[in-house]
Amino acid sequence: MERTVVGIDVGSNKICTLVGEVRDDGDLRVVGVGLVPSRGLRKGVVVNVEEATAALSASIAEAERTSGYKLERAYVGISGEHISSLNSQGVVGVSHRRSGITVDDVERALDAACAVTVPHNHEVIHVIPRGYVVDDQNGVQDPVGMYGFRLEVEAHLVTASSTAIQNLLKCVGQAGLEVDEVVAAGIAAGDAVLEETERDMGVVLADIGAGTTDVAIFIDGTVWHTVTLGIGGAYITQDVAIGLRLPPTVAEEVKIEHGHVLPDKVGSEEVFTVASFDDRASQEVARWKLASIIQARAEEILSMVNKAVKRSGYDGLLPAGVVLCGGTAQLPGMRTLGREVLGLPVRLGGPQNLHGLVDAVDNPAHAVGAGLMTWGSTEEARPQLKVRPGPSSGKRFLRWLRAFLPG
Repeated sequence: MERTVVGIDVGSNKICTLVGEVRDDGDLRVVGVGLVPSRGLRKGVVVNVEEATAALSASIAEAERTSGYKLERAYVGISGEHISSLNSQGVVGVSHRRSGITVDDVERALDAACAVTVPHNHEVIHVIPRGYVVDDQNGVQDPVGMYGFRLEVEAHLVTASSTAIQNLLKCVGQAGLEVDEVVAAGIAAGDAVLEETERDMGVVLADIGAGTTDVAIFIDGTVWHTVTLGIGGAYITQDVAIGLRLPPTVAEEVKIEHGHVLPDKVGSEEVFTVASFDDRASQEVARWKLASIIQARAEEILSMVNKAVKRSGYDGLLPAGVVLCGGTAQLPGMRTLGREVLGLPVRLGGPQNLHGLVDAVDNPAHAVGAGLMTWGSTEEARPQLKVRPGPSSGKRFLRWLRAFLPG
């Protein structure tokens, strides 16, 4: 029986609502798209509830028109500098040693891993197991049914600001939808663009959006580190606007249409015409000058990604390199500059394994939205203890996905 899954990427520049049909064979087919300019958000965080709600409502309404479905629930991406992560261990004794480890034992171990101190204004939104140890046996991925006395789990915990979560949930609720789960944007993007081999070997996912850059490190098939940087394509646009004395909207258009990250790859004779602030006359601008402005800020973004990777301590465990996604990653020359700054292989990643209205979402700018659909479509098979904030209160509750393992 087919079911629908909805993902909403609430970005600083755009709000994208994607509707997918999950077929019986597991295929995900995109059947609805609602893409509108973002309002009421800054650096991934709601700063005006009324404007953000109006933009969300417009995006949802467009997705309903194109899909023919009345939407009720959604998986919602969250970003912002408040996103942080830590790795924790949980240890429990096996309760029924004769029958082997049960789902309850796994749940207790993950629950024990949650017993860490987080800032009072933050909440845990993901508890994702990195691996299990049964007695002295390391590298266990599925401990249920195994015999042992002691079960240990190493888990990746992602935290977010309680205020940012509740404001986002309020906007989505006022737009008419309930939230199935709030998902960190970097982790969602990884679900859409990364190949299984990359996740196993070790890879960095950098989603360079308008207001933020979400970084997630995947090793041994799961996420090991998550962080969000408060810099993105809007900073490039701002520098273009100042350097060329253009209105921000015109600067964004110029960046997209004529932008390049590497000035030496642009012909010295290439020029374009653009209207200035006073609208009295158009000005002729050399394309290399625009590229010089873009290069400086792009180098800064990539350098911050490089520092975040080094601070994680996993920089020596990433043979698969870096996968860039997000709208800013599509600027010509970004991959080449990324290789120079990061010192790793770099590729541009777009959503994979989608069917249906693929042309509408088949580019790196829609990685988070596509990843949210994938996250929802594979929810029952994902081994994690979910910590989801309730839409009407600040309390957290735990919901174990018992369906992923026999018990």
